[in-house]
Amino acid sequence: QVQLVESGGGLVQPGGSLRLSCAASVTIFSFNTMGWYRQAPGKEREFVAVQATGGNIMYADSVKGRFTMSRDNPKNTVYLQMNSLKPEDTAIYYCNGVRAFDRQYWGQGTQVTVSS
Repeated sequence: QVQLVESGGGLVQPGGSLRLSCAASVTIFSFNTMGWYRQAPGKEREFVAVQATGGNIMYADSVKGRFTMSRDNPKNTVYLQMNSLKPEDTAIYYCNGVRAFDRQYWGQGTQVTVSS
């Protein structure tokens, strides 16, 4: 069974940093793409960052220059380093993986709250 498990969320002050992790139960090479999305209260889920295996990473304009997505293949884990956090970054962050035939997998989400 394919599972994605996020961790690393929490409460941070504006300007602070957090690193989110997404651990997969299968090799991340089995995913065509892996990415991060977020959903703020009362809003729809939105794209944050995505990488095709071996490909470039794309970022939403709202996080470009502040967030960095990376991966550790032996650990089957992808990361989202978030710097210079703003209150508007407050949301539940979800890890997403897409495998063959466009089968999508989502983690349970991790809460990020940016507040003083």
